[in-house]
Amino acid sequence: MQGKIVLITGATAGIGKETARQLAAKGAHVIIVGRSAATASVAAEEIKKQIGNDKVDFMVADLASQKSVKQLAADFKARYKGLDVLINNAGAVYNTYQLSPEGIEMQMAVNHMAPFILTLDLLDLMKQTAPSTRIVNVSSHSHYSGRLDFDDLNKAKKYDGLKMYAQTKLCNVLFTMELAERLKGTGVTVNALHPGVVKTSIGNKHGGFWYGLGWKVFALTAGISVEKGAATSVYLASSQEVEGETGKYWANSKHKWHSHYSQTEGLKEKLWAASEKLVSN
Repeated sequence: MQGKIVLITGATAGIGKETARQLAAKGAHVIIVGRSAATASVAAEEIKKQIGNDKVDFMVADLASQKSVKQLAADFKARYKGLDVLINNAGAVYNTYQLSPEGIEMQMAVNHMAPFILTLDLLDLMKQTAPSTRIVNVSSHSHYSGRLDFDDLNKAKKYDGLKMYAQTKLCNVLFTMELAERLKGTGVTVNALHPGVVKTSIGNKHGGFWYGLGWKVFALTAGISVEKGAATSVYLASSQEVEGETGKYWANSKHKWHSHYSQTEGLKEKLWAASEKLVSN
């Protein structure tokens, strides 16, 4: 990883920050993305001091806003001459119905549309950096229960936060599989992963008191450390063992079968087309 350029979203805390720390320790030039300059700059400085690698930068974006995501991609291309690894790590959980600036349900906006837009806007740069360029999408085993209703992707008719989360994680898997097909022969690979149930604050931020309390208890009793949670992301980003592997779903640094439903014929193509329609001009 010496000198390779790595961009990681949602990297000011939790799994993302630990992923950044481990890859920086391997010699990578890591750029972390956070929602605020204050938080992102502090995280970058902490990583620098911990591992003694000054090549840790930060960028700012609100991933709920498509305008901000597009600006992030534009700013990155203006600042850096290549991109070896893109890790779409950022994720959000909401148990109340909220909309992004473009009118998309917030989990759908942050968990699916943000990586969809960011990845496609950076694809040309990654193709130029190839071969051995990697895209890593952090999904979840929650995708096994995910289902898509293309007449109501926002789930506005009957909202359930956990079901919406499962839908967005399913979208991560479907996006990964379809993108892998489209990237054949380019030298760019893409894989999705389940990090495990990790002791992070993802369930505490937007779910209200009781939801947050339930998540905290669950994470503390069943959750693994952020070091273990970051392991599969680091493996897919850096290991020579997965060189050339693409279009797969991983957990515990091993290939796993994604859900039977996600293998429905035409589903990933239909989601791609629906996602393109959700992109604001």
